Amino acid sequence: MKIFVPEAFLLLILGNLAITRHPEGLQEQHRILGGKSRSKGKLHLGSHSLCYVYTLLTTPDLLEPQFTFGVYLDGILIERLNTRRASPRMEHCAPWEDQQHPQYWEKATDDIFYRREVYKRLLQRVLHIYNQSETGYHTVQVLMGCEELPGLSYIQGQYEMIFNGHDHLALNEDLSTWTAVGKAAEILTQEWEKEGYAQHLKSFLERYCVNSLHSQLYYGKEFLLRTDIPKLHVTHKVRADGNVTLRCWALEFYHTEITLTWQRDGNNQTLDMEVIETRPAGDGTFQKWAAVVVLPGEEQRYTCHVNHEGLPEPLTLRWEPPQPSVPIMLILTGLVLGAVLMGAVVTFLIWIKRTKGKKRAGSEFVSLWEYEAQLRVCPAT
Repeated sequence: MKIFVPEAFLLLILGNLAITRHPEGLQEQHRILGGKSRSKGKLHLGSHSLCYVYTLLTTPDLLEPQFTFGVYLDGILIERLNTRRASPRMEHCAPWEDQQHPQYWEKATDDIFYRREVYKRLLQRVLHIYNQSETGYHTVQVLMGCEELPGLSYIQGQYEMIFNGHDHLALNEDLSTWTAVGKAAEILTQEWEKEGYAQHLKSFLERYCVNSLHSQLYYGKEFLLRTDIPKLHVTHKVRADGNVTLRCWALEFYHTEITLTWQRDGNNQTLDMEVIETRPAGDGTFQKWAAVVVLPGEEQRYTCHVNHEGLPEPLTLRWEPPQPSVPIMLILTGLVLGAVLMGAVVTFLIWIKRTKGKKRAGSEFVSLWEYEAQLRVCPAT
C-alpha cells in the first residue's frame, strides 16, 4: 500500500497534464494577453484563475461511486462531467469551448474516468487507515488551481484534498511543504514527502495550469472582454430588535472586481459592515451585497458607494422611502364630489338660461299690451 499511493498520485498528476494541454497558438496568446489594457481591446487588468474541482461520493445504494468534475475560469464553470448522467462525458459550458477538437473531449473523458479510479483507491487507503468499511457514505474532494496577474507572471498555486470532511491535506504557498490535519492525511503526507511529489505538483501548477489558463483566456477573449454594468438597488428591512438592515445589492455584473462600501455622514463603516464574497449568478454574471444595521429614522444618513469598471464613475446610492400612495377611497370620494359639482354647475347654467328666456317673453307681452292701449286712446281717423 505504501508504494501504491505515490504511484497513483503521479498518475493523477499526469492525467491533469493531459487535461490541460492547449499547445496551439501559445505565442499568439502571449502577444494578446501580455498585460494589455481592456480599454485597448485586450484583456482585463485584474488577476485570472483556473480551478479544477473533483468530488468522489460513495453511498450504500450506488454500485459505482459518483464522480463529478468541474473546471472554473475566473469563477465561471467552463467544463464539467458527472458520471451519474445517462451518457457521462466531458462537456463544455462556455461558448468558446466549441473551438476544441473532438479528440480533446474524448481524451478528457477517458482521463476523468481513470482519475475516478485513482480517487477510489485513495479513499480505500484512508478507510483502511481508520479500519472503516468501504460501504456507507464517504467523500473525497479535491481543489487544485492557479492564479496570475497580467504580464504572464505566476502568482500562486493551490492544492487541497479532503476525506470525509475531516482529514485535510493541503500544499502550502511555497509549493514544497504540506499541511495535514487528521491521522490519514498525516500518513499520506509523510509518504508523499519521501517521494518528492510536491515538486511534481509545483511543476504542474506553475507550468501546465498557467498554460491552460492562457489558452482559455485566448479562446474566450471575446466573451471575457465584455463588461456588464451592475444593476444596483438598496433594500430596507426592519429587524426583530427594531433596528433596520440596509442592504446594498449589485447584480448581473462582469468582471468580478467590484467594491461596495457603506458610509455614515461621509465616514466609512467598514468595521460595521457585513459583506459577502462576490459569487457567480449561474449565467456568466456575478452578484454581491454589503449590509449595515442602522437605527430607525437614521436611514438617510447612510450612503452606499459602488465602484466597478463598467461604471464611468463611482456611484452613490441611498435608500429611498416608498412614495405614499393615495387611498382608493379618497380617489373615489374625489370622483364623486367632482361629478356632483359638475352636475350642480350644469343645472345652474340651465336655470339661468331658462330665467332669461322668461324675462324676454314677459317684456314682449308688456310692449304688445301698451300698443293696444294706445290704439284705444287714439283711434285712427
